[in-house]
Amino acid sequence: MFSRKKRLKKKSKVLTEDETVVKKANIQENPLGHLIAFQSFSRNGLEVQFKCCKVSQLDQATIDWSFDLLKRNMKQMYEDSAWGWNEKEKLLEMTEDSAWYLVAFTKEGNPIAFSHFRFDMDYGFPVLYCYELQLEMECRKKGLGRFMLQILELMAFTANLKKVVLTVFVHNFNAVGFFKNLGYSVDETSPENTLEEQFDYEILSKCRKSTTKN
Repeated sequence: MFSRKKRLKKKSKVLTEDETVVKKANIQENPLGHLIAFQSFSRNGLEVQFKCCKVSQLDQATIDWSFDLLKRNMKQMYEDSAWGWNEKEKLLEMTEDSAWYLVAFTKEGNPIAFSHFRFDMDYGFPVLYCYELQLEMECRKKGLGRFMLQILELMAFTANLKKVVLTVFVHNFNAVGFFKNLGYSVDETSPENTLEEQFDYEILSKCRKSTTKN
């Protein structure tokens, strides 16, 4: 067995390597660039092209639309939770320098769906953290959300990240069912309900096939 000092040293080395993985993921010009087959979606009456970039590369109109869509889709969910809805705080989160976006545009150039995500360290693991996956009402139940989530997974795992992680409200039954049907399960970091404290959200994740949770 390793001595405690050696074990700590080994853990520190692994953490440094994982941080390097995250750094490499974040300096990519376009994480979608090498995924040629996933740069467009044509199915069930939808024809879209995807743009993947940092928030600093999005035009203001697209940022404004994405926040408006989030507000329309999620404001009530937040108000029904212990977190509440804080518009200023949410907009700040969506426009931080570390934010990446995957946006679906129609052939006319109109945005109809987006994901806000980040390449980050989460409890010692290099992950792609999906902050948002939001679709306009008219393009739901056509396979687009599933396809976009698949893109996120491919971008994560081809960049050697360990898992895709996301937070979901437990009262958002459609979202919980959607993610769990696609292989996501409750992450080891998700808070557990007790008699003293109940949580209205959970952390879900999907690990790279070669990675198992401890």
